Amino acid sequence: MDTDDLEPRRRRGEALQALAREDLSLLGIEELGERIAALETEIMRIRDQLQKKQGSLSAAEALFKK
Repeated sequence: MDTDDLEPRRRRGEALQALAREDLSLLGIEELGERIAALETEIMRIRDQLQKKQGSLSAAEALFKK
């Protein structure tokens, strides 16, 4: 049995909320730069997913348009 199965599931957005509450004053310059790079990568991933969903919505609207 995997021990992850015993852990409660995180709710959506919980990780983002925890990230936003972190004390940034404890991070060094290099760590802050790495964090920015990671967040920019995540933003690109989210934008890609958003475009896919918008494309699917547009296709569905075109299909069912009266």
